[in-house]
Amino acid sequence: MNVSERTPPEVKARWCLRLYIAGQNPRSARALRNLEVICETHLAGEYTIEIIDLLENPALARSDQIVAVPTLVRKLPEPVRRIIGDLSNTERVLVGLELRPRT
Repeated sequence: MNVSERTPPEVKARWCLRLYIAGQNPRSARALRNLEVICETHLAGEYTIEIIDLLENPALARSDQIVAVPTLVRKLPEPVRRIIGDLSNTERVLVGLELRPRT
């Protein structure tokens, strides 16, 4: 997987998300699957996901200061936010994306 984009049909991209992965492995696949479920459930029709495989494009890690993978970067809405891991803890991801308040 190189740099690719997954945009649902008829999107008004209010949320721009970038998922950094390292090759096609179970952890990367799980992170993408979890992100897609979260987006469809909570951001339906308002998001784009850009997938960046750092094994193929390692220089791209510098622009978002990536130190671990998988890492999700919320580019829009600002401010930029980062979430590290396979995104399996939905509550943590929602708080990290500021879709839910911290409790």
